[in-house]
Amino acid sequence: MQKIKEIDKSVYDAARARWKSIAKPLGSLGAFEETVSRIAVAQGTLKPDISKRRVLVMCADNGVTSEGVTQTDSSVTSLVAENITREMASVSLAARTARADVTAVDVGMERDAAGTLKRKIRYGTGNILRERAMTRADAEKAVQLGIDLAAESADEGYKILVAGEMGIGNTTTSAAVACVLLGKTPETAAGRGAGLSDEGLKRKIEVIEKSIRLHNPDKNDIIDVISKVGGLDIAAMTGVFIGGALRGLPVVIDGFISSVAALCAKRLCPKCGGYMTASHVSNEGCAKEILDALGLTAPIRAEMFPGEGTGGVMLLPLLDAAIEIFNEMPTFEDINLERYREYR
Repeated sequence: MQKIKEIDKSVYDAARARWKSIAKPLGSLGAFEETVSRIAVAQGTLKPDISKRRVLVMCADNGVTSEGVTQTDSSVTSLVAENITREMASVSLAARTARADVTAVDVGMERDAAGTLKRKIRYGTGNILRERAMTRADAEKAVQLGIDLAAESADEGYKILVAGEMGIGNTTTSAAVACVLLGKTPETAAGRGAGLSDEGLKRKIEVIEKSIRLHNPDKNDIIDVISKVGGLDIAAMTGVFIGGALRGLPVVIDGFISSVAALCAKRLCPKCGGYMTASHVSNEGCAKEILDALGLTAPIRAEMFPGEGTGGVMLLPLLDAAIEIFNEMPTFEDINLERYREYR
């Protein structure tokens, strides 16, 4: 992490100045102008390029599923993982349109899934209501796995990454981590996940509260938090955000679970925050508060919560359009038009 470079503020300032010079109403592309500027900074260029893009979907199971905090059992994790590899899942179909490559990574599923990239740390995590999710060593291995995958992606010529996940029960573990890091109550951090009844949500909140009380994770020790109440998918995505920063790759945050991993990464290594960009404001849990803590504004506000990296992928075609405008549109001087004045 010591090798990660601080972002070059001069590139950011130049990117913002470029936006103001383009012959269009000032600030008219809203959050897309900030997002493109962040990508330019991460890549260290005023000609940002996201032509080759990859979605890393970290697939892992969570023992807490046995506590009735989800609508389905853990068998769905491997089923969806296989659907991802067969281009039958939402992220795969969205990626086909967005021209993105999707890699489903088995970092900790209880059942093996055909077609996935096998990088399994262990077969699922412990039930956080009864025991810690994993050992500290396992959490460190999962973070390192994410770092390595980001490095491999850079070596293969990818220009931008999307951090996605698949794991039944991971909104529970993510909410637990968010509670610890942000000082939130389970009532404000937990959502309905893939679909919980009022009774199911009540049980989820109870499980999160009791699990945090049992393990008493240290909010200043991110690995301690992840290993006690988190998940292998969260740990691996944390590594992707760190690894992206290490190799100058912008990494797109998908939804709630991805944003929790991003927060873990930034708390571990503040410098990697400059290489992150948000895709959408998830409708799950305290997603907006997490983005606020990261200092990020998401361009998409559509009340989505599909997971898998789907929201991150749906951002890519919009970014294509914004980057084309940034790179190719003439300036006020080019067309001999007096610059707009900035009043806001």
